[in-house]
Amino acid sequence: MRMKEMVRRTRVHERLLRYYEQQGLLTPERLPSGYRVYGDADVETVRRIRHLLAAGLPTALIAQVLPCVSTDDERLVPTCPDLRAQLRREDERISRAIEDLQASRALLNTIIAAAPPPGRQESPGDNE
Repeated sequence: MRMKEMVRRTRVHERLLRYYEQQGLLTPERLPSGYRVYGDADVETVRRIRHLLAAGLPTALIAQVLPCVSTDDERLVPTCPDLRAQLRREDERISRAIEDLQASRALLNTIIAAAPPPGRQESPGDNE
């Protein structure tokens, strides 16, 4: 299938398909004219890429993970022995990022709570 059909079937914009190709995640065949030709397996590959992206994995890691997952009833299943440990490390990285964001949010909320009520502007002499 050509690019337009691939876009229709995957609902992924052609720029993203080209990006996936640049990242080594997708390898469509090329006609002598340079046109890309995708197969049914490529549709499934794009679905897997989208799931892994939604799970928070960066494309560099997806390139490593992609050959090590299969699909079982719409869910991805690890097939390589080291993959579980690698995914656990990624889960820990995401958990740390969430904790950092929560700490930032708490600090921001403290600053917001310290603001004077709406309608009351604090003037420089109010604190004396």
